[in-house]
Amino acid sequence: MTVIDIPGSKSVTARALFLAAAAEGTTTLLRPLVSDDTEGFAEGLGALGYAVRREPGAWHIEGRPTGPGTADTDVYCRDGATTARFLPTLAAAGHGTFRFDASAQMRRRPLGPLSTALRELGVDLRHGERDGHHPLAVHAAGVKGGALTLDAGQSSQYLTALLMLGPLTAEGLDITVTDLVSEPYVEITLAMMRSFGAEVTRDGRTYRVAPTGYRAARYPIEPDASTAGYFFAAAALQPGREVTVPGLGTGALQGDLAFVDVLRRMGAEVEVTADATTVRSTGTLRGLTVNMRDISDTMPTLAAIAPFADGPVRIEDVANTRVKECDRLDACAENLRRLGITVTTGPDWIEIRPGTPAGPVEIATHGDHRIVMSFAVTALRTPGITFDDPGCVKKTFPDFHHEFGAFARTP
Repeated sequence: MTVIDIPGSKSVTARALFLAAAAEGTTTLLRPLVSDDTEGFAEGLGALGYAVRREPGAWHIEGRPTGPGTADTDVYCRDGATTARFLPTLAAAGHGTFRFDASAQMRRRPLGPLSTALRELGVDLRHGERDGHHPLAVHAAGVKGGALTLDAGQSSQYLTALLMLGPLTAEGLDITVTDLVSEPYVEITLAMMRSFGAEVTRDGRTYRVAPTGYRAARYPIEPDASTAGYFFAAAALQPGREVTVPGLGTGALQGDLAFVDVLRRMGAEVEVTADATTVRSTGTLRGLTVNMRDISDTMPTLAAIAPFADGPVRIEDVANTRVKECDRLDACAENLRRLGITVTTGPDWIEIRPGTPAGPVEIATHGDHRIVMSFAVTALRTPGITFDDPGCVKKTFPDFHHEFGAFARTP
């Protein structure tokens, strides 16, 4: 059995940074993820006037419940969607003029429903080029609060940003959601908000957030379930392999741990205890049809091992993967076809036929960390796979190639 120490969750680290910055007092985050995305978020907080002190294994953030510590600044969000969506929302609760921009990749990704919601709450938010995209400027004067309707069918991050804003408003927020994707990520948000002292309830499609503010906390960051998925998939793929990830058990916040249930349906043996998850191969992978709406970040991982199943693998309800770092549905289909695999796609689905992937092939990554890490799993049984941009894994897991290579060499 191989035990893998997975870095901290990107999703949890980003939310914790927002909540810590908004809280009364100094928060310590234990085992935060250190990656391009989270470092960009921390730097963004620094540009907004929040004090962030980083040391190995712990980040300390001095909260500012009244908002940013500067009245005029520029923030560069790099490639980070959480940075690009959460920080303007945090800044809106303060007072001043805050200008945000991002990489070309992030500029392409949509912000429209969040921008519209903030404007409905009275925030003076202006896009510099295309409406609904970075760059943007927030001319902040606090947020009164009130009721609004939100379409979060494209990204749950819109809802998360507004939920976390709620306790910072004067009167609280009532958010009615017309559509929602990746709902488990919202559950992460709610649990974490409560850990920082917020009061939030749900009544059907409406979330009610009281204007309580936040209290500082000492907050441990659990391992990243999406990242763990590459190692779980690798164990399921290779006869005789078994992998255990400590820190991800029955009480884990992250919905992406449900990826192991997909592997179980395909034939892998899965054991989830209070403090760890283990996946072991049975030597067989079965085909299946699976709805991955709630765990769509793991769609490329499943696509990467799908050719080795004994029947077709059809992944449904993942339209939102087309507006990630790249169009992941098309990217997976393109690369699998390069490997000689028969693939069909639709607006929100992909179907992969069984086959033997054949190299040598250079994977077109489109600068997307998840495409690299997913097809690294395929490479375990396909000699000759290389990547046109292997370094893009720095977004969430800078040491991925070293750690995954060591895992691959372990008998």
